[in-house]
Amino acid sequence: MAESRTLADLRGRAAPAKAEPAEAKIDVQGRSYATGKRKNAIARVWLKPGAGKMIVNGRDSGIYFARPVLRMLIQQPLVASNRVGQFDVWVSVKGGGLSGQAGAVRHGISKALTFREPDLRPVLKAGGFLTRDSRVVERKKYGKAKARRSFQFSKR
Repeated sequence: MAESRTLADLRGRAAPAKAEPAEAKIDVQGRSYATGKRKNAIARVWLKPGAGKMIVNGRDSGIYFARPVLRMLIQQPLVASNRVGQFDVWVSVKGGGLSGQAGAVRHGISKALTFREPDLRPVLKAGGFLTRDSRVVERKKYGKAKARRSFQFSKR
C-alpha cells in the first residue's frame, strides 16, 4: 500500500541527520592529487605539506610561467584559502598555450586543496576556482576563413 504524504504525516517525523563532513583524500605518501583543465590544457597536480615550493614540468613555476599575471593566477587558490607557503606543489601540465596551462594549474590546485581540506570548499567555490571554464576554441567551418570570419566580399 502506498504511503500517504501530507503535511500532517511529516510533522511528527524528525529532521534528517546532517551529513558528516567529507574525509580528506590523501595517498600513502601524504599527497593529494587532482586534475585541472582549461581550454586544451590538462594539469595533473600533487599537493603535499611543505615550504611552498612549486614545480611545473620539472622547472620552477617562476621560470615556467614567466609572465607575472600567470604566476599570480596560479597562486590565487592558495592566497584565497590563506595557505601560501604551506604546501609544496608538483605539477605536470600538457596541451594548449601558457594561459590555458596556468588556468588548468589553478583549477587543479583548487581541487587538490578541497580533497586535502574539505572545509576550504566554500571559500574556493565562492572565488570561482572550482568551476571548470568550459570555453574552448570554436571549430573552423567550411566556406569560411576562420570559425566565423568570411572572405572579403567583392562585387566584381
